[in-house]
Amino acid sequence: MQKSPNYTLYFWLVTIGLVIAKILFTLRPEIDLFTEEAQYWLWSQNMAWHYYSKPPLVAVLNYLSTAVLGNTEIGVRINAILMGVGISWVTFVFGSYLYGKRVGFWSAMILNAMPVWWLASTFHMTDSSLTFFWILSVYLAYRGITEHKVFWWILAGLATALAVMAKVVAILIFPVLLLFLFYTASWKIHRRNFLLFALVSLVGFVPALIWNWQNDFDTFKHLAALGGSGSKSFSPVNSFKWFLEYWSGQLAIISVFLLPAWFFAFRAIFKTKDNTSIYLILPGLLTFIAFAGLSLMKRVEVNWPIFAYSGFAIVLGQWIVAQSKGWIRLRNWGIGLSIGIPLVFLLPDFTFLKSIEPIKKGEQKALSRMLGHEMLANRIDFLRDSLRLEKEFFFSDSYHTASEMSFFLADKPQTYVLNMGSRKNQFDLWDDMSQFVNGENIGVFVSWSHESLEDRARFEKLIYEETYTPIYQDLPIRKVKIQIWENLQLFEPYVPITY
Repeated sequence: MQKSPNYTLYFWLVTIGLVIAKILFTLRPEIDLFTEEAQYWLWSQNMAWHYYSKPPLVAVLNYLSTAVLGNTEIGVRINAILMGVGISWVTFVFGSYLYGKRVGFWSAMILNAMPVWWLASTFHMTDSSLTFFWILSVYLAYRGITEHKVFWWILAGLATALAVMAKVVAILIFPVLLLFLFYTASWKIHRRNFLLFALVSLVGFVPALIWNWQNDFDTFKHLAALGGSGSKSFSPVNSFKWFLEYWSGQLAIISVFLLPAWFFAFRAIFKTKDNTSIYLILPGLLTFIAFAGLSLMKRVEVNWPIFAYSGFAIVLGQWIVAQSKGWIRLRNWGIGLSIGIPLVFLLPDFTFLKSIEPIKKGEQKALSRMLGHEMLANRIDFLRDSLRLEKEFFFSDSYHTASEMSFFLADKPQTYVLNMGSRKNQFDLWDDMSQFVNGENIGVFVSWSHESLEDRARFEKLIYEETYTPIYQDLPIRKVKIQIWENLQLFEPYVPITY
C-alpha cells in the first residue's frame, strides 16, 4: 500500500526554505530598507494612536520587533516574513478544511507563486499585516457561517479589527459578507452573529477616531484625496490609460505563468456557481471591481487591491488538482518559475548570473528604492566626524529620504523635512525645524532632487557642500546633494494644500 504524501510536512519545508531566502535577502549588505519601510520604522520611534495616512498597527509591530532584534533591517522585515508565513498557513488550513490537505498544499504553493504574496511577505508595509488578518477573518467568518457558532464570528471580528488597524480598506469585508449572506439567502439565519461580528470589528476604528478627533480629521481628508476628491477635470484619455495600467498590473500580480489556469478556473466557477467557490472569489472580485472603478478617475497603485486575492489561490488549487497531466505540468512549471525568478533577485549571487550586465542592471532598476541609503548615511557620518560637527540636525525635502537617514545614521536621530512643494505627510504634524531658528546649530541638508534650499530656509553661512553618488556593485545609482549649513535664521516651508 502506497503511503499518502505528508502535505503538512511539504508545506513547512517549502515555507522554511522561503523564510531562509528572505532572511538572506534582508542580510545582503548592499540592500537597504524600502523607503516606505523606513518611514513606518520612524513612526515606531514616535508612537501614536494613529498616523496621518495609516492606522497604527505597522508601527506597533515595528516597535515590538525592534525591541527584540534592534533597529536593524531584520528587526523591521521579520514582521513581513512572519506575516507571509501566516498568510500561507491560513491558505493551507482553509484549503485543507474545504477540500483536503492536497488542495490545501497546492493552494498555498499557488499563493507563494503570486507576486502579490512576495510583496506582502518580503517588505514590511501595511499590506503585510492587512493581507494576513484579512484572509484570517475570511476563513474564520466562513467557519462561523457553515458551523453556526458564535465563537467563530467573534474571532472573525477580532481579526477584522486588527485588519482595520493595519489599513482602513479592510472595511470592505462588511459588504463582502453581506453580499454572500444575501446571495445564499442565509441573512436571517446569521443576522445576529453578523451584527456581533460587526460590533467587535468596530473596535479597530477606535485609534483612528481618537487621533483624528485630535488632528482635524486629517486622515479622512487624505483618504478623500486618494479617492479622487478634488482631482482635476475628467479626461477620457487618462481614464483609459489608468484603467489599462490597472488591468495589466493585476494580471501580472497574480502570476502571468498561471494565466491560462486562472481563466479556466474562473470560467468553471461562473458555470457552476458553487457557493463555496463564490465565497472564495467574492472578496477579491469585489475589491478588484472597486479599484477598477477608481482607476477611471485616478491612477491606482498595483498593490492596493492585492490584500483580498488569497482566496483566488484556493479556487485555483481546488480546480487544478482535478485536471489532466497537461494542466498539472503547467501548474508545476508556473509555480516553479513564479517562485524561482524572484529568488534570483532576492538571493546573494551564488552563481555568475548577476554578473551578466543586463541582469545586473535589471536588478538595480527593480531594487532602486532600496539602494544607496546606508552608503549615503555612512558618508554623512564621515563628514560629521571629519568636520567635527556639533549640535547638528538633519533634514531633506523628501520624507522618504529623511526616514532613511534617521534609520541609517549612526545615532538614529529624529530627522526633519523642509517641504518644498509636496503634499501633506506625517512630518508636517511632528515638531519641525522652527525650533532651531536663531540658535547655534548645524543643519545638514540632503536631497536627491534639489540643488538648493530655494529660499524655504536660510542659514548664516554654508560650511560645506558636495554632490555624492552612491553605487550598486559598480553601477552609479544617482547623484545626491549634501549641504552643511551653520545657524538657521529663517524657516518658511511650503504649506501643503493637498492631502
